[in-house]
Amino acid sequence: MGIGEFLNYSLITSKNFSLTVYGVLIVIGVLIATIIALRIIKRVFKRFIAKRESDQGVYWSVFLFVKYLTWVIVVIALLDTVGVQISVLLASIAALLVGVGLGIQQLFNDIASGLVLIVERNLRINDVIQLDDDTVGRVIEIGLRTSKIKTRDDIVMIVPNSKFVNDRIINWSHIDFKTRFFVEVGVAYGSDVKLVGDLLKACAMGHNKIANKPEAFVRFNNFGESSLDFQLYFWVKETFLVENIKSDLRFAIDEAFRKNGVTIPFPQRDVHLMK
Repeated sequence: MGIGEFLNYSLITSKNFSLTVYGVLIVIGVLIATIIALRIIKRVFKRFIAKRESDQGVYWSVFLFVKYLTWVIVVIALLDTVGVQISVLLASIAALLVGVGLGIQQLFNDIASGLVLIVERNLRINDVIQLDDDTVGRVIEIGLRTSKIKTRDDIVMIVPNSKFVNDRIINWSHIDFKTRFFVEVGVAYGSDVKLVGDLLKACAMGHNKIANKPEAFVRFNNFGESSLDFQLYFWVKETFLVENIKSDLRFAIDEAFRKNGVTIPFPQRDVHLMK
């Protein structure tokens, strides 16, 4: 048997399909070449993103998309090379997708949302975000289908990408470099409101993580049912740790009020009994 006959030797033969030795060798060669090419591309990506630490997740997502797309194209081309009727195969796949469409609809939605995040770049590694359920976390990984955020409790949450696209998300990292927050406090009626304002402002200015510019200020918010209500506004850079800063302020306010005789009241009700 000559080389030509050997290469054309049919291993599998059917009505619509014929696999020869030559076809098998082509498949093996293309698969090996694809694997080598993807490894080279991966090394290039590693060198490229080494200098772009903040965008590593995005670039890896792009690489994964390129990798999956390459394999899809290669597999389709190989099937066509060995004699598989692609039109029949695609029709079968389409029928299968219709049958399980409801089950994988969310999967495709998440992948499409991942591509939107990659293209629009509204979400990046280390961004501090707030979900619609008030969960605050820092983005640590952006994938093609899901992304990961680490909350203030150091809990890693795996979030479908569709949530970032379809839901209302606050990205604190897209806001100004300094973000404004406030704490509320009520004091007893009859208190020296000017003294209260000065003490609140001094507490804010004494915290080393609160910005000096813009300067913190106090708002006399309301005459409450049992207290005079104030709000202390301040600006910080570390939005991810703002709850700790608020806690520090409350400790400082309580101490300052005690030293200066300012009372924080508790709700009271007067009950009159009629005979």
